[in-house]
Amino acid sequence: MIARSRLYAVTVLALAGLAAAGCSSSGSSSTSAGAAATASSSSSSGSVNLSSVTLNVGDQKGTGAEAVLSAAGLLNTLPFKVNWSDFTSGPPMLEAMASGSVDIGGVGDAPPAFAASGGEAVEIVGARTTNGDQDALVVPKGSPITSVSQLKGKKIAYGSGSSGNYNLLTVLTKNSLTTKDVTLVNLQPAEALAAFTSGSVAAWDIWPPYVQQVVTQYGGRVLAQGSQYGNPYSFEVASKAAVANPQKAAAIKIYLATLDKAYVWTATHPAAWATAWGKATGMSSAIMTQAAKVDANTPAQITSATISSEQGVVDQFFAAGLIPNKVDISNFITTQFNDTVPSS
Repeated sequence: MIARSRLYAVTVLALAGLAAAGCSSSGSSSTSAGAAATASSSSSSGSVNLSSVTLNVGDQKGTGAEAVLSAAGLLNTLPFKVNWSDFTSGPPMLEAMASGSVDIGGVGDAPPAFAASGGEAVEIVGARTTNGDQDALVVPKGSPITSVSQLKGKKIAYGSGSSGNYNLLTVLTKNSLTTKDVTLVNLQPAEALAAFTSGSVAAWDIWPPYVQQVVTQYGGRVLAQGSQYGNPYSFEVASKAAVANPQKAAAIKIYLATLDKAYVWTATHPAAWATAWGKATGMSSAIMTQAAKVDANTPAQITSATISSEQGVVDQFFAAGLIPNKVDISNFITTQFNDTVPSS
């Protein structure tokens, strides 16, 4: 639930391909301004020259940071080189991060919990709050299902370890159901879209702009959505190796500060953001206008409340048997970049 910037020619098949494209590297692209060669940043180890730094950024294809930065006019202001890699969702991004091929990337509430439980060397370095109307459980056009309780025994598409996974878990829990009462079908967005539109699954838990796509384009219906479900946070996560590297850490600090400015811009320019976001995803203006209305992300400092909220995500996943270890999430969070968050 985040953003990128590339133009895609669109057909219905291309849309599905966009969502399915797994980890397709965008390749190395310099976002350095002309003065980047002499750029430097202060860090705990003194002045760090960033002219030779490459920050490897994971992005969620068509919905993330690159598009946000581009739309806000800030993409080319970063004083270091950025190598963008596209992923279909947060979990495969964090897997790549743990392997060392990605330094930082934006994800929802659940991927850090899964990564931490799996012992991956990553940590949350930044946070944003949402309005609670992002992820949603949707049913296909013409579905006879009108309540969550009617999903008992039915197949539900979701992405394991994604924010949709946690949203679905809270939806089921609040309606006195467990994951054992339904059949969970782990699918990435393109595969889930195909299953959803063909009637192979009874419901799908997904995030913007796919929520708006299935409602506007395919006549789907929202069954459960709102602040009572999921978690109010989304995160920027970095590899521990990158945070420990003075040059990478200095670049991360600038990247976070710039990205926060871009998210503030999207909140105050929803129409312009919808247009730019539409170019990145190839989806129609009708879809993107609706998605932009619920996509507001407010940069926030990491506090004890943030940590407690994410610990709750870990605890619920562990209680449901969906992660192997109940870890202390504070060991996977740092507050050292809190000063990058703009004052309100």
